Amino acid sequence: MTGSERVAVIGAGVVGACVGWNLARLGAQVVLIDAGRPGEGVTDWSFSWVNASNKTVRRSYFDLNVAGMAAHQALARDIGADSWWHPNGHLRWPDPAAQARVLETVDLLADWGYRVEVHSGAEVRRRLEPALAVPDAAPVVFYPDEAWVHGRRLVARLTREAVGRGAEHRFDTAVRDISIRTDGSIRSVTLTDGSRLDVDALVNAAGPDAGHVAALVARQLPMRREPGIVTRVDCSPVPVHRALHAPGIEIRPDTETSVVLHSRDTDALIDTDAEPDELARHLHASARRAVPALGSSRIARTRVVNRPIPSDGFPSVGAVPSVPGYFEAVSHSGITLGPVIGRLLSTEIVSGERDALLADFRPQRFTE
Repeated sequence: MTGSERVAVIGAGVVGACVGWNLARLGAQVVLIDAGRPGEGVTDWSFSWVNASNKTVRRSYFDLNVAGMAAHQALARDIGADSWWHPNGHLRWPDPAAQARVLETVDLLADWGYRVEVHSGAEVRRRLEPALAVPDAAPVVFYPDEAWVHGRRLVARLTREAVGRGAEHRFDTAVRDISIRTDGSIRSVTLTDGSRLDVDALVNAAGPDAGHVAALVARQLPMRREPGIVTRVDCSPVPVHRALHAPGIEIRPDTETSVVLHSRDTDALIDTDAEPDELARHLHASARRAVPALGSSRIARTRVVNRPIPSDGFPSVGAVPSVPGYFEAVSHSGITLGPVIGRLLSTEIVSGERDALLADFRPQRFTE
């Protein structure tokens, strides 16, 4: 591609918005498409923690996430941090049963050159999180380079910047069909509002719906079903200053008067008979134990969403040779990886050059 072709980006969550913004910067004619509103799907209902400390299962995946953290810093310089970027570190206070495993990970990360500190609970309360009900002698891990992101605000900023560079958008309408030329390449996209867009390339950044979009070009993209529940709680003042993990609960600031709650333990109850409201109360109770200052807070909103995770757990990013002009940008941890995926994939689309960071994450591995 020369950089001036028309590219449809399907999905205007954080990954799609990062791809679209980068493509627009490179001179492509971008059309952002989303069945809803930009940033209001999974992106808005994510714990939104920017990290690599939880990505040690494979070194190449860890390295990609470290690059994602650096890409966030660069993005904040490029577009301004405003109210979306919060680089104030992350705390992990492990359950006693998990302490040994967490401290083993600390040693591994230190060997890999990742900044990590271990403090006592008393020191954490004195220096970092006074409201955290952590025992004085408990070990607490601090990752000073980690951050959290207000995903909806970031997507709004990227979308606005892309449109300012000439990008079009089609929101509140889904993809109904994808037309293929006789040579097998992408020809057009038909939307549920009846419009048809002639395009030279297409990026599947449809998150949980990526498997459905892939099927429209006769490709199988197996996706996990892994739902998660997130609750927003109103409180004033907000008693925590950064993203933190405490036993059984994850807590981070959200706005000036709210926090976000999540827990993998609670996610495991989604497919039981428990109702979302009941699970939200469980999250709220766990949060109040960890941060008693949340005692007078109130549950505001709760949502269950499906995470966009390819079946092997790793990103699917890049071209699919069997369908020229079709690219995938599908990944869990989209908040961390969105900026780096957006930069690397847009370069691949425009120049044909694939970065070594993406070597292990080719889409075609699912057809082998």
